[in-house]
Amino acid sequence: HVVNGAQDVEVTLADGSVWKAKPVGFEPEKDLAVIKIDAPADQLKPIPVGKSTGLKVGQSVMAIGNPFGFDHTLTTGVISGLDREIRSPTQRPIQGVIQTDAAINPGNSGGPLLDSNGRLIGMNTAIFSPSGAYAGIGFAVPVDHIGRSVPEILEHGKVTKPGLGLTIASPDVTRRLNIDGLLLLSLVPNGPAEKAGLRATARTRFGEVRLGDVIVRLNDTRMKTVDDLFRFLDTKKVGDKVTVEYLRENKTEKVEVVLERVN
Repeated sequence: HVVNGAQDVEVTLADGSVWKAKPVGFEPEKDLAVIKIDAPADQLKPIPVGKSTGLKVGQSVMAIGNPFGFDHTLTTGVISGLDREIRSPTQRPIQGVIQTDAAINPGNSGGPLLDSNGRLIGMNTAIFSPSGAYAGIGFAVPVDHIGRSVPEILEHGKVTKPGLGLTIASPDVTRRLNIDGLLLLSLVPNGPAEKAGLRATARTRFGEVRLGDVIVRLNDTRMKTVDDLFRFLDTKKVGDKVTVEYLRENKTEKVEVVLERVN
């Protein structure tokens, strides 16, 4: 969200030199952007990269950023929670997020969260605060998530997302209809769900609405909301086979669907 919509992006290095930057690609679902500068290699020193697996609550951390325009600000704290879930700018859930009490304020977003050895373990991205200022709870996207996404952004400019090729009804609609699952509203023509024989909501030739299939499980994972679907798909890749359990006219059926690339 830091560079989204920006007309010009500049990067200031530790020696004070300023370089024009251009975006390489984005993954808004994880609030990530990759930017490029054409500085000489000998002026660029990569940060040591740690791992976000094996982190412990109570572990010391440091956050570096530019809060309220005060650059080169370092704050300290501990990991106060693990495996949290927050919303990305696209409102898709980001899972496995690191929670810290190190002071994170507007201007810290995109800065590193470091362990006590100075290794990168996360990217500061959000705070929880009714007022918009620091309230003791900050969040960072784990470095392991970043490490999986960045190579694909460098190669393709984006991260390929696996999908079923469908749209589902809103929670309000499913509540009104007393449906406990994902009601299919439409299918992508020749998409994975359509090719597998799933059926979307449609009107009959007499003008009546025929409700589509209701997905209740993917593999063994219960599906109740779109967030359940996103969480499931975040663990999969293009080409994976998924067993879809669904209701059609009150009968439970199963079909295998191969996940494909989606926009």
